[in-house]
Amino acid sequence: MAGLNPQSQLLTIAGPAGPLELVIDAPQDAALRGVVVVCHPHPLHGGTMDNKVVQTLARAFLQLGYRVARFNFRGVGASGGQYDEGRGEVDDALAVVAAVRDPALPLALAGFSFGAYVAAAAAARLPADQAAERLALVGPATSRFPVPPVPADTLVIHGETDDVVPLQATLDWARPQVLPVVVVPGVGHFFHGQLSVLKSLVTGAWHR
Repeated sequence: MAGLNPQSQLLTIAGPAGPLELVIDAPQDAALRGVVVVCHPHPLHGGTMDNKVVQTLARAFLQLGYRVARFNFRGVGASGGQYDEGRGEVDDALAVVAAVRDPALPLALAGFSFGAYVAAAAAARLPADQAAERLALVGPATSRFPVPPVPADTLVIHGETDDVVPLQATLDWARPQVLPVVVVPGVGHFFHGQLSVLKSLVTGAWHR
């Protein structure tokens, strides 16, 4: 189980289908700016909270001053239950949000691939008075899941040569929303060799 630093906390909370395991990391030397929940890629294709893109998102938010919660969806790692085609995974994300959010701090939601779908769907289900401050979606699974419309300030990042979720699918999803998409040239779905670029894009864009 990979923490991002020696102070990483491994926790278990009660989820809708059994226990959910999560890791909490907090900035060591900065005032907390908010809390972010980061959702991992598809459970049936090797996705876990230790995925490299998920960890890159976590590091970006740590740098931004957020307490970061990564968790394993039902049926992954030590989390109970089994894969539920995205429906139950949204419930899992909302359970983690309820467990880790701080009413005094902004809440952000982030995700990669399937996890970006879950983050967007979870955000859509939060009551207006508990809405997320902002979303960060990397390689959202727009060709595979019904990703709902998202707020206009959502940060969407997609690789130009993504062979898992074609860039065109995300552009087609974004177009009716007039939602900008940050396209990283020559980069595939997993941002191999370009994780530092991804981290810089998130940290650079977040407070604009």
